[in-house]
Amino acid sequence: MTSRLTRRPGGPARLRALLESGQLIVAPGAFDPLSARLVEEAGFPAVYMTGFGTSAALIGRPDVGLLTMTEMAGNAGRIAACVDIPVIADADTGYGNPLNVIRTVGAYEAAGVAGIHIEDQVAPKKCGHMDGKLVIPAEEMAEKVRAAAEARTQPEFVIIARTDARAVEGLERSLERARVYREAGADALFIEALTSEAEAEEAARTFPGVPLLFNWAEGGKTPPISLDRLAELGYRIVIFPISTLLAATGAMRRILHEIARAGTPAQAMSELPTFAEFLDFIGLPQVREAEQRYAVKPRPELPGRRRVIAR
Repeated sequence: MTSRLTRRPGGPARLRALLESGQLIVAPGAFDPLSARLVEEAGFPAVYMTGFGTSAALIGRPDVGLLTMTEMAGNAGRIAACVDIPVIADADTGYGNPLNVIRTVGAYEAAGVAGIHIEDQVAPKKCGHMDGKLVIPAEEMAEKVRAAAEARTQPEFVIIARTDARAVEGLERSLERARVYREAGADALFIEALTSEAEAEEAARTFPGVPLLFNWAEGGKTPPISLDRLAELGYRIVIFPISTLLAATGAMRRILHEIARAGTPAQAMSELPTFAEFLDFIGLPQVREAEQRYAVKPRPELPGRRRVIAR
């Protein structure tokens, strides 16, 4: 976990280095800065800012395109500001046409994230594992990808093209779309809502040597596949978008039920971090150190000088 009060620059370069290292990048989802710090504390090399979780955390509503670009980029920035590991962020559809995508890339770069994914859904979009999605023409999405790649000011900033066409047009067409997006300048590909391990294998065979992102969507349309198998197939990034969100919801529900039942949380306190432990985790020692470092010190009286008191 970071010991500073501000983030370390260079997230895009570090994400690029991870991609080039050949290791499988496991990036659990975070919906706010606190969950991102927990991901970092657990030792993961990167964190994923989940759009599903951001919508749930910011407005308490499902991921159906209700959040604006500035709300999403703002959450990404707050997450990036408190961790030292690279942040991969959901940027939905890019929030409009290629001109909007240009602004989106600038906003996410300024937020300090290492890379984003944009998708080919019709706006307002839906979570990739919900029914009723629609997709825009592949050529239109390709221009958005090209705009994103050309708009970045940091060449290491990672552009991930996501296609949601599997649920709309079938696997073959979704792979064709992914190929078009790769040719348009995508650094990595994200083929959403695959429905079997065989489809995950087919996607990997179609794009040998191309960085692929696998969405281990908890309870979604894609079946669970082990990390060893995904690494064997050649996937480079695996996200677990809502494990932290579901776990937090379950834990909060339990403690609230305990308070409602018993009147206080006293019986459950042994299961929780102590107040002191939590303060240490969220960086109070660093705050205290900074307070002492920059505290104004009283000036000593010079010898022989009398203090004049105005009357």
